[in-house]
Amino acid sequence: MNQKHLIKAHIDEHGRMIFPPEIAARFGIKPGVEVHLDEGNHELRLLRPVSHLAKIYIEVTNLCNLDCVTCMRNVWGEPPGKMSNTTFERIFETVKGMLPLPTIFFGGYGEPLIHHKTVEWVRRFKALGCRVELITNGLLLTEKRSFEFIRAGLDVLWVSLDGSSPESYAEVRLGSSLPKVVENLKTLRRIRYKATDIDNTKPNLGIAFVAMKSNIAELPDVLRLGISLGAKQFSISNVLAHTSELHEETLYKRTIFNTGTRLSTSLPLVNLPRMDWNEQTKDVLAEIFARKYRFEQAGYECNRAVDSCPFIEQGSTAIRWDGSVHPCLPLLHTNQDYFGKRLRRARAHILGNVLEKNLLEIWNDKNYAGLRDRIQSFDFSPCTFCSGCELSTDNQEDCLGNMDLACGGCLWAQGVIRCP
Repeated sequence: MNQKHLIKAHIDEHGRMIFPPEIAARFGIKPGVEVHLDEGNHELRLLRPVSHLAKIYIEVTNLCNLDCVTCMRNVWGEPPGKMSNTTFERIFETVKGMLPLPTIFFGGYGEPLIHHKTVEWVRRFKALGCRVELITNGLLLTEKRSFEFIRAGLDVLWVSLDGSSPESYAEVRLGSSLPKVVENLKTLRRIRYKATDIDNTKPNLGIAFVAMKSNIAELPDVLRLGISLGAKQFSISNVLAHTSELHEETLYKRTIFNTGTRLSTSLPLVNLPRMDWNEQTKDVLAEIFARKYRFEQAGYECNRAVDSCPFIEQGSTAIRWDGSVHPCLPLLHTNQDYFGKRLRRARAHILGNVLEKNLLEIWNDKNYAGLRDRIQSFDFSPCTFCSGCELSTDNQEDCLGNMDLACGGCLWAQGVIRCP
């Protein structure tokens, strides 16, 4: 029988909470840090201190071998580039001195396998003891490269699959071939079990799916296909509408307005039990989910306004191929997206460069630390739900007086767009 796994802390005679040392170290809980508490109906959630750097996204290149219709690269004018050895070494030297070691995620707005150093860099971070993940479109995942990743110890390989049929897949990932990607993943699974002298369970396979009107019907088949290829986890995101054509493909217009900060607290709360989704229940559940209610299941509110940056909450930072440091993946590059009838421009937000300053010095700078605290508190205008003034068309300022960066229009912060 599976037992519920609870981590126990205790309260000392002075009312202070004492955590197990390994948990405190993993989450950066140490004397002097400030943490935020999130109060639910029956629980008090302790958020990770924003002072702790736990995950580093590394964009090794912004070049790609595909022209996917969903990619922000279609609407930017940024120069192409690849990370230099010097830039990598600056990052590596900082990570080498960190304790506990952060998770390293190779991914950004390019195809990591285009860079000839990617496998070597994965191997070096694994030699330090880091957990390492990577996302790819899978087309360049040759048998040789798969074996190199197995030997390097890559923990998770994420592969983007936006369709289960060659035709629908090609409509999204222009220039790609689903049969080739599937063949490459079958090869990975086969040779992984040949490497008997090392851990043959790695890399674990993850599938990333971008949902749109034109492909959502194929999601069950994508899940089945992924499982047949050995996938252990799936990351499903809505599409970010960089173009007016993609705006017509979105699946979240009503969802956003039903969970708005100003709206949700006044809506009736419907507490649902767990039940089967079948012929008797599906139409009824679909109807009530389409209405303006708040929903709670098993004590947890399901559709409340999120107002929570996933990148801040996981203690991450993002480094562009040129060494510039950013608070999150969405702000690596200047881009645009449509919401409602408005086109919103999100300008890249740079906090420093590892070629000029040590990564931890940038991370601990008072301006960066203050920004993380402000984002975790999320005291921004509700631009995602309101979208009512000219300030909502940019991420530079809002009507609450936030200057330099305003995150109220971020769809990641509302749980609409997700990254692995």
